[in-house]
Amino acid sequence: MQKDNEKKLHLKSQVPPGELSSKWTSHKFNMKLVNPSNKRKYTVIVVGTGLAGASAAATMAELGYNVLAFSYHESPRRAHSIAAQGGINAAKNYQNDGDSVHRLFYDTIKGGDYRSREANVYRLAELSGNIIDQCVAQGVPFAREYGGHLDNRSFGGAQVSRTFYARGQTGQQLLLGAYSALVRQMHLKKVKFFPRHEMLDVVKVDGHAKGIVTRELTTGKIKTHAADSVVLATGGYGNVFYLSTNAMASNVTASWRAHKQGAYFANPCFTQIHPTCIPVSSGHQSKLTLMSESLRNDGRVWVPKKENDNRRPSQIPENERDYYLERIYPSFGNLVPRDVASRRAKEMCDAGKGVGKTGLAVYLDFQDAIEREGEKWVSEKYGNLFDMYKQITGDNPYKTPMRIYPAVHYTMGGLWVDYNLMSSVPGLHVLGEANFSDHGSNRLGASALMQGLADGYFVIPYTIGNYLATQKPFNDTNHKAFSDSVNKIKNNISKLLDTQGEKTVEEIHKELGKVMWDYVGMSRSKEGLEKALKLIRKIKNDFNTNVKIPGSNKEFNPELEKAGRLADFIELGELMAIDALNREESCGGHFREEHQTEENEAKRNDDDYAYVAAWEKINNEFKLHKENLNFENVELTTRSYK
Repeated sequence: MQKDNEKKLHLKSQVPPGELSSKWTSHKFNMKLVNPSNKRKYTVIVVGTGLAGASAAATMAELGYNVLAFSYHESPRRAHSIAAQGGINAAKNYQNDGDSVHRLFYDTIKGGDYRSREANVYRLAELSGNIIDQCVAQGVPFAREYGGHLDNRSFGGAQVSRTFYARGQTGQQLLLGAYSALVRQMHLKKVKFFPRHEMLDVVKVDGHAKGIVTRELTTGKIKTHAADSVVLATGGYGNVFYLSTNAMASNVTASWRAHKQGAYFANPCFTQIHPTCIPVSSGHQSKLTLMSESLRNDGRVWVPKKENDNRRPSQIPENERDYYLERIYPSFGNLVPRDVASRRAKEMCDAGKGVGKTGLAVYLDFQDAIEREGEKWVSEKYGNLFDMYKQITGDNPYKTPMRIYPAVHYTMGGLWVDYNLMSSVPGLHVLGEANFSDHGSNRLGASALMQGLADGYFVIPYTIGNYLATQKPFNDTNHKAFSDSVNKIKNNISKLLDTQGEKTVEEIHKELGKVMWDYVGMSRSKEGLEKALKLIRKIKNDFNTNVKIPGSNKEFNPELEKAGRLADFIELGELMAIDALNREESCGGHFREEHQTEENEAKRNDDDYAYVAAWEKINNEFKLHKENLNFENVELTTRSYK
């Protein structure tokens, strides 16, 4: 770890000069272009085919580039983006309730607790309206009002209605739109799709990213692929906690292998705990289920006022209920940002007011909405979510309140990128949740889909051309850098298979997840983080000496896949703890118990920590680089939602 007295290196964000509102427009004009007839000479690799990856691959192919798209799924439609429920933000101001590009920008900056780059966030807000227009043109069935206008609703951290939605299936419908654009380019032979291929390394030639090495999961074959640029759109790393709302296959491997090739990893400790998830019910669970934040529009969160109150919710009278979010935050009520709602739920449960068999849950009650609007109205808005809850829990949320509890959901950290979405490795661009850029230390609900599509449809098509215009076409997989990478990967796989210990990958991952949740989860302390580092290093040694992986590399071997991903999770977990220990403040999803206000709110240290922490991996050590965050358009204030 970098010592305090060592010189810190400062990163260049490549943010263009000028007024905030005109930066992106002027930057687009000043960037280099690739002649249309020359675009066919360049090949771009896109790893990941979720919203960010599919939209990027389709758009760049439409422009004329040759695109190689990779997914470890058999179809782009299996990407985890399909699981997003609640909606996508855009500053359309259809309700005429005071929304604007600047307000969306401000809400996002404030929601991220002032730990994001102003220029990136403003660009995101500026492009938000274009995203909705693009998706409508693709046929995405957004909800509409009776007159035919697009409907929208409010979400956490905002006091206006700007969230466009397709019932509780917004991610699915948006992905189908991007997928249709991608498939069109596949039929035109402009995109070559590689299903069931997992990226295991980024290949650098003369310091630039010029290809990747993959393992074909069905056969075990190691393959090399050359290109003029590599784009990573591989999602977040929430599964380091083992239990999360992420799909079980979601992992950090692509990002981490790029990190080991020199791409800085930024703010890894910024993880988001979502307050509205179905609680853990069994030690045998392998994932948790998200219940959309949109439910907090009409559902009221409460706990019994008495400790250890085991009565059924219908038996607890109104005057014995604590609607604690409405009590503490009268202005925002149940729609406070996720980090705030999550910590308050934990406080209630820690105080003995939790409900359910485990005591680790609070109620989300729709009785008032049903009495006010009718069951049919509630069903039209949330019916599929209510059905899902009933299928999982056996309870009918129309008759009895949902039980919810916070769970790991989204990661704001990721590979560091500049304004052009390029990492510290030239030619390696990173999109969507895989980068760190837009959400600071907390993401507002419905902003993830917005960022993924903004990056893919509207940002990378411009910025990648600015890079490619400086490069000669490259297509040489015979270069020594590729063979060196292949040999390294084969040696690593052999080591894993040769260990033949006694523990399964699943056992070790559960151990890692418990350590991460207990000490690097919702609440962190110096003592706990130091303990976590010792335990993670012990787990790492146990994995290296005692993991058992059946089968071979020359076949379909899911256990080998999981083992490689777990090895990366273990190293990432160590860095997350180091990053959390280094950041002596509380902000957003990073809550240090030593740094809180008298009202138990996050207490920032803007004098010392208003920067992006970008970590470089050198052998087995992590070196800290800083990108100072300059705020010229917003005032750094204590975040308040009261």
